[in-house]
Amino acid sequence: MSGLHVSTALSSRHQLSAPPSPWLLRWAQAWQQAGATALDLACGSGRHARLLHQAGLKVTALDRDRQALQQLQQVCPDAEIIEADIEQGPWPFETRQFDLVLVTNYLWRPLLPAIVGSVAPGGWLIYETFAHGQQTIGRPARPDFLLQPGELLQACAGLRIVGYEDGFEALCAQGTKAPTEVNGRYVQRVAAHRSKPLDEPFAKYWLVTAPRAPCQALESPALQ
Repeated sequence: MSGLHVSTALSSRHQLSAPPSPWLLRWAQAWQQAGATALDLACGSGRHARLLHQAGLKVTALDRDRQALQQLQQVCPDAEIIEADIEQGPWPFETRQFDLVLVTNYLWRPLLPAIVGSVAPGGWLIYETFAHGQQTIGRPARPDFLLQPGELLQACAGLRIVGYEDGFEALCAQGTKAPTEVNGRYVQRVAAHRSKPLDEPFAKYWLVTAPRAPCQALESPALQ
């Protein structure tokens, strides 16, 4: 049974024009480090890989969609592009770690330990995907594709949780400025950091690095 992989369900044209995730933009301290290494897992056509590449990171982008990767290779010719089905084949990063590991709109639970283990000391994990509750408003609806409450927190044991959200996100309809429930989704996301040895300078975590767009709002299902 394959996991959730939203990027392959979207057209390449949409992927190329889609803006980066506001959650990634919020935690700019995790990726505004020229020369750092970044893994964009299940990258699709590379809306995030392109951003990281432009910021001067050494990007490794993995997906199973050959057409999407070919488009990304044209835009980021010096990025490391890997075509692989990580659900059916071996984990390709057994001996590697990255300064940033990014996952958006993808869930395959057997790989969660390997994903977290790929974060280097001093590195970050930025993870965001659909959560329990999404089945009440649309797709994805299968439990296999939806994070359960607190699941990312459990998966990130051993990392320092710097940011975490789990709830309903209302989004703007096209051409409007006010968020609406019709265009919303249930989402869970985490920003987590792997501490360096104790003799390293203490990390300063900037809790507000980019303002949330005015057309977005997040509320917990428990508060509805």
